[in-house]
Amino acid sequence: MKKIRHDPKAATANSQGLISKPGINRVSIDTLLKGAHEMVIVHAGDEYRLRITSKGKLILTK
Repeated sequence: MKKIRHDPKAATANSQGLISKPGINRVSIDTLLKGAHEMVIVHAGDEYRLRITSKGKLILTK
């Protein structure tokens, strides 16, 4: 019988079947926005607005 070794650097599928790579965080937009349609993200002192359009697309603006 062949032994299968786990490679910690390999991509894996999560419980929703989405592929994730080690070192990369994955979060659903529903979890991130908590039911809202937009949020402000602060990075290096600048504000960015992340919003969901009426057609369901994501837009990030400064």
